Amino acid sequence: MQQTVAEAVSVEGRGLMSGSPVTLTIEPAPTNHGLVFERTDLHPTVQIPALVEQCVDRPRRSAIAKGDAVVETVEHCLSALVGLGVDNALLRIDSTEVPLGDGSANPFLEAIDSVGLVGQDAVRNSIKVDSPIVIESGDAMIAAFPTSGPGMHVLYELDYGSHTGRIPRQAYAIDLTPERYRDELASARTYSLAEEAESLQAKGLCTHLSPAEVLVIGQDGPIDNAWRFDNEPARHKVLDLIGDLALVGAPIQGRIVASRSGHVLNRQLAAKLREQASSASRAVATSGNFMMDIRAIQRIMPHRYPMLLVDRVIELEGDERAVGVKNVTINEPFFGGHYPRTPIMPGVLIVEAMAQLGGLLLSQRLETTGKIAVLFSLDKVKLRHPVTPGDQLVLEARTLRATSRMASLECRAYVGDKAAAEAAIRFMMVDAEQE
Repeated sequence: MQQTVAEAVSVEGRGLMSGSPVTLTIEPAPTNHGLVFERTDLHPTVQIPALVEQCVDRPRRSAIAKGDAVVETVEHCLSALVGLGVDNALLRIDSTEVPLGDGSANPFLEAIDSVGLVGQDAVRNSIKVDSPIVIESGDAMIAAFPTSGPGMHVLYELDYGSHTGRIPRQAYAIDLTPERYRDELASARTYSLAEEAESLQAKGLCTHLSPAEVLVIGQDGPIDNAWRFDNEPARHKVLDLIGDLALVGAPIQGRIVASRSGHVLNRQLAAKLREQASSASRAVATSGNFMMDIRAIQRIMPHRYPMLLVDRVIELEGDERAVGVKNVTINEPFFGGHYPRTPIMPGVLIVEAMAQLGGLLLSQRLETTGKIAVLFSLDKVKLRHPVTPGDQLVLEARTLRATSRMASLECRAYVGDKAAAEAAIRFMMVDAEQE
């Protein structure tokens, strides 16, 4: 079952790069909420889901953003949450960068352990690796493979080549459980070579840190410090990898193998895993399983022929995500004039179908409020592939942000494995009698 923290708990410190003081508060969140950061120093506040789609390029770390709002260096915090089995949490942060602490996941682990976890009344949605994924870049590689057993197994090989005198070639493997994460991984610290640390400080970064506070590796090993494990660098690479793969948005069932991989390749694997999971969920459309048939849809939606454009909802994850289908036939009334010799479904109706699925998704939130979701605006609309008679249009809607007044959704439509359309759709919540 899903889990969240039992009560709110805070971690204070300074950011890695900027050194700015920051407080991160980990708060309980409802089922299917996921891990979401909220910049509380902005007005209005901005919530950023911890998903790979929100990532922005940064050297030596992972960061997520929505518009101009950014949260930097999220990997250690996310690693602790995933390592301990936290599915849902709201992470309120009052600056741009997550606290560094000693460069490990210990500050977050200790905070979470101090309040404990509570079980929730929803089954955990894991992502199963269905087929091998291999990503290579130069000498670096990361791969994901299917396994028959539960959970995630990670194997990491670290090899710095010319720097092996200071950081010997090493490896580390773990079957991820909260107990092993707590005992073997959480205290492994981030590190840098002495010349890398000097270069960063020459640029005005990390100037608040000394080698006694974080691992800086000189010619003879750690400067003013000592290893916590013989293979601490390899362990920290696995800690980072678990944090980066948290951006998939669900626990992973599979075997992860990496060599010399860093944040960039880790995030690329997270994106591939989300893509594979989305393809698998769309394949459910042909299995005959469904969450909402046309009669259930008509009880919620005011639309009727010829404007009801969702035939079935096949997946429903609370009020966070929905997958539906529209079966397109030559009998659709619009094909008579669009176009007689080359029948193509109008793009505006594909967008309408995505919006209707979004309304069905939001109905899960509005069921007891006496409100309905009315289309307010469209943005980032792209029509990518024609939809013709005989196609099955698979629709997907994800909630990005929802309040009592407004909601923002990310919607996509597919024909087979081809993306047909996408749009960012906003809804206004109005009283039902105002419809």
